[in-house]
Amino acid sequence: MATGGRDPRQRMVFSAAQLIRRDGVTSTGLREVAEHAGAPRGSLQHYFPGGKEQLVNEAVEWAGRYASDRVARFMAAMSRPTPGRLFASMVRQWTDEFEATGFDRGCPVAAATVDCADSVESTRAAAAAAFAAWRRPVARELAAMGVPPRRATALATLMVSSLEGAILLARAERSTRPLRTVARELAPYLDSCATEGSP
Repeated sequence: MATGGRDPRQRMVFSAAQLIRRDGVTSTGLREVAEHAGAPRGSLQHYFPGGKEQLVNEAVEWAGRYASDRVARFMAAMSRPTPGRLFASMVRQWTDEFEATGFDRGCPVAAATVDCADSVESTRAAAAAAFAAWRRPVARELAAMGVPPRRATALATLMVSSLEGAILLARAERSTRPLRTVARELAPYLDSCATEGSP
């Protein structure tokens, strides 16, 4: 998630996402975003005339695209993909991060949902769209592995929901155990669903 190669606007969206995942929406200020992005504070108004709400929504949208893009990377790295292995890869991204950098950062989409779902309709909608953008490629890959299409959509929701819950538990407990547990317990079930679509 390095900032290299991004223009100033992209850097600010990226920085907003990183600060939201650490501090939440309420505690993320425009000044902090500009400093984190190495951008003049005045440029925020230029790029984001809708103010903090626009910037937060774009950061949430970016996070949804990032999670969606990771699905293709996980699949490309597997010689023999299965639903359980895909979920294990999704989980491993978080166990690796927590073990390398600690537990101070979570999912920016989840943080924005918690902070804004009841108060800022545009951010609630952006979060819902981001989760949907993440679930779609998961469902598509599950269907390609033999899960019946309608079932694949439901399983994608199960996988994303289980991962998000395990991230919260891991941060609360300062342990990757919840993540490892959901990966281990869900894998056999997910793999059994792929056989349902086989001829």
